[in-house]
Amino acid sequence: MRGGPGDAERRQRWGRLFEELDSNKDGRVDVHELRQGLARLGAGDPDRGAQQGISPEGDADPDGGLDLEEFILYLQEREQRLLLLFHSLDRNQDGHIDVSEIQQSFRALGISISLEQAEKILHSMDRDGTMTIDWQEWRDHFLLHSLENVEDVLYFWKHSTVLDIGECLTVPDEFSEQEKLTGMWWKQLVAGAVAGAVSRTGTAPLDRLKVFMQVHASKTNRLNILGGLQSMIREGGVRSLWRGNGINVLKIAPESAIKFMAYEQIKRAIRGQQETLHVQERFVAGSLAGATAQTIIYPMEVLKTRLTLRRTGQYKGLLDCAWQILEQEGPRAFYRGYLPNVLGIIPYAGIDLAVYETLKNQWLQQYSHDSADPGILVLLACGTISSTCGQIASYPLALVRTRMQAQASIEGAPQLSMLGLLRHILSQEGVRGLYRGIAPNFMKVIPAVSISYVVYENMKQALGVTSSYWILTPQLQQHISRS
Repeated sequence: MRGGPGDAERRQRWGRLFEELDSNKDGRVDVHELRQGLARLGAGDPDRGAQQGISPEGDADPDGGLDLEEFILYLQEREQRLLLLFHSLDRNQDGHIDVSEIQQSFRALGISISLEQAEKILHSMDRDGTMTIDWQEWRDHFLLHSLENVEDVLYFWKHSTVLDIGECLTVPDEFSEQEKLTGMWWKQLVAGAVAGAVSRTGTAPLDRLKVFMQVHASKTNRLNILGGLQSMIREGGVRSLWRGNGINVLKIAPESAIKFMAYEQIKRAIRGQQETLHVQERFVAGSLAGATAQTIIYPMEVLKTRLTLRRTGQYKGLLDCAWQILEQEGPRAFYRGYLPNVLGIIPYAGIDLAVYETLKNQWLQQYSHDSADPGILVLLACGTISSTCGQIASYPLALVRTRMQAQASIEGAPQLSMLGLLRHILSQEGVRGLYRGIAPNFMKVIPAVSISYVVYENMKQALGVTSSYWILTPQLQQHISRS
């Protein structure tokens, strides 16, 4: 291989890349320089395997850097592996990977993707506009990624090109058979659950203020954000701002697990012989899975509301609260407000998913010509706007749910049904009364997502999750308005 004209051209190309990456000009490239150089070149962050590749066994330098010859040797090995992977995906051996071959490769791994999704993957690598991937495009795209087999390539594609496989807050993650076998699926769920727990704890005062205003604010008392915070602190001190947060965190794990399992079963039933689910079908499957999870864990929702609104000394703890409700109101009390809660899932999920898809696709069409990945900031903005739209549509039902959960514990409060409570609010306070507490609900969106992102990224590193799939994980955002 050495000595030929092709090898000389490669060595020149690798030498130029080495000079570009060697920012301090010490004749070596370390992991720090690799990360900075790829960011400048627009190639993103190197994966963990590529970073390990910077420290081959033959490198005697403890700092892990490579000199030019070691760097060239590493890239030679990488090209040989990439060439084998390219040929394995080029099923008809015509020297190009097209859309149908991408779909076939995903199917072989047990993942069905649509034509549109395959085209997005191809578009992210196609530099000459031929709608196919040739060897040069393939090599340049994956040279510094330590992909060892076809499964690694498909895993990279799935998680780095933002496939439309679960952006809605009520649609759980979808994982390949390989991810399920390796345990990557539960690591992502755990990372999302921990991120949700920390985020809920960080925004708990705003969440309690929302519930407090939903139940106690009226046209006559004109309870506002500052007045509500002062009232809660006067009654129970600063610590009282976190009342109800314990069970709010506790219900993350069972809700996520039930939703995930239910979604898998419902998705299988809806899909039948189809290769993939359309957006509308995912919405239906996600809504049904969300309704299933809510039905099972709903008593925890009632307990959360009662503990959030409790007066100092009213309950000794979670079990005492549950026992008093059971003894004084009977088992049916644990499902007060269940109907508006389930009905609220549909407008929230539908509007959230539709707005998210529309905003993201519109941004891709107008501003992204070289990649199918909009980037974290764009996805964060799309998620925040879509979540806000979903909240506006479903908030009246959420307010009615909370009042129904709380009305038995409030002296003199009328014991009304969902429709009776809606009529009562409209007659006494007008349409504005259906949106009591929505201001603190909006206020917690950005800090909630921001905290989730930071914690999730750190949890991924701790658990060894290598994907960049954070924005598609519903646990990161499901607490924003439905917690």
